Amino acid sequence: MTKRISLTQHLIEQQRLHNKIPSELRLLIEVVGRACKSISHAVGKGALGEVLGSAGSENVQGEVQKKLDVISNEILLEANEWGGHLAGMASEEMETIHLIPNRYPKGEYLLMFDPLDGSSNIDVNVSIGTIFSVLKAPEGMSDPSEKDFLQPGCKQVAAGYAVYGPQTVLVLTTGDGVHCFTLDREMGAWVLTQRDMQIPADTQEFAINASNARHWYPPVKRYVDEMLAGSTGPRGKDFNMRWIASMVADVHRILNRGGVFMYPADAREPDKPGKLRLMYEANPMAFIVEQAGGAATNGDQRILDIQPEKLHQRVAVFLGSKNEVERVTRYHKE
Repeated sequence: MTKRISLTQHLIEQQRLHNKIPSELRLLIEVVGRACKSISHAVGKGALGEVLGSAGSENVQGEVQKKLDVISNEILLEANEWGGHLAGMASEEMETIHLIPNRYPKGEYLLMFDPLDGSSNIDVNVSIGTIFSVLKAPEGMSDPSEKDFLQPGCKQVAAGYAVYGPQTVLVLTTGDGVHCFTLDREMGAWVLTQRDMQIPADTQEFAINASNARHWYPPVKRYVDEMLAGSTGPRGKDFNMRWIASMVADVHRILNRGGVFMYPADAREPDKPGKLRLMYEANPMAFIVEQAGGAATNGDQRILDIQPEKLHQRVAVFLGSKNEVERVTRYHKE
């Protein structure tokens, strides 16, 4: 029987191999993992737990919050504020940062998260998830401010996401490859099920919300039209389109079999550089994708090199199989 390796054992072994996961970071990742287990349990109850439907409130972006958005945000805040590993947190669902209460010790890391990605799928029982990103607090910082969180994605020390689907999985990188853990529901433990995930450089699958095609800018129209032309078009091969409207589910598919995920800026709101959030979605996913051999850009530059200017900054996203991301980025530059 194959020996089962837990999340804790994996992190300890990675520390021994690469000396990049201090005990405080390991404990922080374990706490986030426990919070994701709690969210998975709440998601799994669905209507039985009376957690479906709208919460009757809006988040900082003016989006209607679902009950599970609010519940997931609270689970992550409460799980992480008392452990002594964090100096502060920031969430897509909150206007400003969350300071660690004075009654708890403070640590040297900053945690950012999208507590429940793909909220439109909650009530129809389609895969949703949690995305998180970990930064090192600046040297000499006493109490964090928003400015301390505004670090480019290349400064991340860890990033991951959980997918609450037929299985609950946790995908993680600490800068030495990407690994996947599956939740053993009977044991309540994360078990390593995939090591060193790699995204194929070439693909015949793409993910984009095609209902927005009339609003796309010319580089995106050119790129998608070439793929839709199939084997008789300039690309000389057929492509399949996939779109789940849940970034975690789309990215997880790409990690497992390749593909390109696109959420471009478009002409509906020309003053906005995109829809997805740089700090809570694009940066952690770009870190994971690059660690798996893929690429991630905003159509102009590497996402991980973007200097954030505000906490809820938006960005265009093209990520996945390296050769396809390079092609659509080249079309933007041309």
